[in-house]
Amino acid sequence: MSKLTIRNTRPEDIDALVRLQRLVYPNIAAWHRDRVVHQIELFPQGQLVAYDGNVLVGCASALVILWDEWAEEHTWDQITAAGTFDTHNTAGFTLYGAEVFVSPKLRGKRVGHALYEARRRVCKALNLRRIIACGRLPGYHLQAHKMTVDLYARKVLWGDLTDPVLSFQLREGFRYCGIMKNYIPDDHESHGNASLIVWLNPDFDTLKPSALQLAPPAH
Repeated sequence: MSKLTIRNTRPEDIDALVRLQRLVYPNIAAWHRDRVVHQIELFPQGQLVAYDGNVLVGCASALVILWDEWAEEHTWDQITAAGTFDTHNTAGFTLYGAEVFVSPKLRGKRVGHALYEARRRVCKALNLRRIIACGRLPGYHLQAHKMTVDLYARKVLWGDLTDPVLSFQLREGFRYCGIMKNYIPDDHESHGNASLIVWLNPDFDTLKPSALQLAPPAH
């Protein structure tokens, strides 16, 4: 792997981004170009790509929400407005991780870590309280005939099992908060389930507004 670069997503990245998404998730519908354009227009700071040289190898997308509106069970479609990010709310203090994916050729090369680290920098720079996400549980389908998804997640927490996503997120300093059922119904590996996780910004200043709240309104 050559030098890894993480930067904000640009319109010229979109075609490669959608191709990579189709490769990573062949059984889940990929985004359309206009949807990614809309994400960039709404919240450019939250959209990130990873490049290995001149090859796009990863993506992370996020929006800001009022978490109290979504703290009960929700689906990916509901909280992201079907991927349009029209639920993005600059009054919020929660950075919601909508998507992260990495080229299968570069898994284990710390691309995911670099994207998570960049997302943490965004959270700190904007003075947001936390990052919340719902992560896939792609290892669950191998154990579903033996145990509930709640027990599967606990066994990952205890170290008895390893899940490709949840185990990584725990190493990244996220806390496990429970299961969101029917989060992505088409995610057959996870049986539609996702793990609700949170990372708290240690630099969050409760006395200050977020940088988004201080920004002048868009015209």
